[in-house]
Formats: sequence, C-alpha cells, structure tokens
Amino acid sequence: RMDDDDDIPQLSSHTLAALQEFYLEQQQREGMKTSQGFNQYSIGSIEEDWQLSQFWYSDETASCLANEAVVAAGKGGRIACVSAPSVYQKLKEQDGKDFSVCILEYDRRFSVYGEEFIFYDYNYPLNLPENLLPHSFDIVIADPPYLSEECLKKTAETIKYLTKGKILLCTGAIMEEQAAKHLGVKICKFIPKHSRNLANEFRCYVNYASGLN
Repeated sequence: RMDDDDDIPQLSSHTLAALQEFYLEQQQREGMKTSQGFNQYSIGSIEEDWQLSQFWYSDETASCLANEAVVAAGKGGRIACVSAPSVYQKLKEQDGKDFSVCILEYDRRFSVYGEEFIFYDYNYPLNLPENLLPHSFDIVIADPPYLSEECLKKTAETIKYLTKGKILLCTGAIMEEQAAKHLGVKICKFIPKHSRNLANEFRCYVNYASGLN
C-alpha cells in the first residue's frame, strides 16, 4: 500500500500557530461570556451579522445615544430600540436606572434578553404582540437595516405606532429628505460612528429638542 500521507496538504507552522491563536481567542471570548455571567449585555456578547445588514455603533456612539434616550424618556420612561441592538445593550448596562426598554429585532439571537425581546420584521411593520400598546413609549430609537425608502417607510409605520411623540432615527445622510417626509425628523449635528467604518455617511435625526446638537 502506498503512503497516503504525501497527498495531505500540510499547514505551514506559521498558519498553524495563527489558527491555534484564533481558537484560543475564541475560547477565551466564550469563557469570558460564561464566567460570572461576564457582562452579558456587552456588545461583543453577540457579534454583528453582516448578512442581516447589522453594523454595531462604536462604544462611544452607543453610549451617547443610550444616554440621550434616557434623558429624553424621562423618569420612569419607556424606551423602544427598533433594529438598534447596540444602543439596547448600552441601556442594559445602566441596570437599575429608572426606565424600561424593549428591543424589536429580526435577529433571534437577541431572544436571550427574554421578555424585552420582540421579534420584528420591518416587512410587517404592525405585526406586533398585542401587549405592545400603541403610543406606549416615551422615545423610539430606530436604525432601519437598509438604506432604502421602502425600508424607512415601513419602519416609520412601526415607529409612529410605538411612540408617544419622540423619535431618534439613525440612518444614512442620503435619507434626509425621506426621513423628513415619513417621520418629520431633522438632522442633528452629532455624527454617529460605527465600530467598523461604513461606506455611507451616517447621521442622526430627531423631532424634539435633543442633546445631540
């Protein structure tokens, strides 16, 4: 019998070392998540999924938007995050503060957040649980997954259903006219940043006197 080993491609020691390092990092990451429930709400606990057009904000931007939402919602306020999980995660880090929050999200990995998670598909903007009453949120933060008028228009239906009035929308700069048309929101001076740079310029839009100007 011939020696089959010759046909098996051997990984260079350099590649092997890199692979081992990668697996080690993955294990440490997993380990960090499980050890003493290591901040289960931190951004890294659920990695962004580009196939779902997910792009996390930078830590600074997520914190800034979360803080703005808390101030805008007021004492005992209710905040809805529509397709904006990195802001939701920042809000969860402020545990014990006087507000409540829901996340409406297509990505079912977020169901780990229990009752606060509501499965949401913008194609069916009003397909929402019965206990989600109309105009029951002091502020809605939304980041529609796609830069298209159709996506914005449908997400806008959801936002208008949920909010008592205040809206904080994050989307591309090119959507300024549509944002005004469908939600009556105006562009802010604040420039949101993402943890990975996006090709499209991103902006925030509000319909109230916010701290983002």
